[in-house]
Amino acid sequence: MSLRRTAAAPTLLLLAVAGVCWAVTVDRMQGMNMGPGTNLGGLGWFAVVWLTMMAAMMLPSLSPIAVASSRIADGQLRTTARSAAFAAAYLLPWIAFGVLAYTVIQGARSLELGFLAWNRAGQYLAGGVILGAALYELTAAKRTCLLHCRDSQLLRRRPGLGGALTMGVEQGGFCVGCSGALMAALFALGVMSIPWMLVIATLVAVEKLLPVTVTTIGSTAAVLAVLGAAIMVVPTRVPWLTIPMPM
Repeated sequence: MSLRRTAAAPTLLLLAVAGVCWAVTVDRMQGMNMGPGTNLGGLGWFAVVWLTMMAAMMLPSLSPIAVASSRIADGQLRTTARSAAFAAAYLLPWIAFGVLAYTVIQGARSLELGFLAWNRAGQYLAGGVILGAALYELTAAKRTCLLHCRDSQLLRRRPGLGGALTMGVEQGGFCVGCSGALMAALFALGVMSIPWMLVIATLVAVEKLLPVTVTTIGSTAAVLAVLGAAIMVVPTRVPWLTIPMPM
């Protein structure tokens, strides 16, 4: 069986799952507040929504690495099963990231710090988070994690479904290190905003799939820097940004 045929089924599976998750996410976001500081709901509800969002946003750019992780399997069925196990385990670190973000945000809200309202320090906090994400793009940690997200030769291949699960968790950890700052920017922009989800997912895919890494990292940093500064200075001119109502 050729490598191209071996790669086709796992890739199509991940793309199909991502497509379904996009459809579910769009349906769930109908009528919701899509601006910064939106109500995240209960932890259980948020965790399910976050998992669906991460599957939609991250699985398409995971396909090349997932296929590489499955090539030690014999037979198309085993290859597809290993890719599915790898992808499922890959999402676990992202769930942990989402739960941590939820805990931090809800903890801050419980303190009822009025100065964090959007019409006071809120827009500067949101812009600062995005500027922080831009700076992180230029760090050595970002470059190291991105290299692991792009180069299948760095995978420590392990046999069996158990090995696929372990590899998936490891790869998910590197991808959180690579794209976690972009997800923090998404929270600052409005975690329930479909347009901003698409923008962040596009930036993730560009960094992980395009061949020129230095240019793509620099471009992402520039986009985030301009966006963060615009939210601080002229938030009403930022496209797709839902300005929270003053309290």
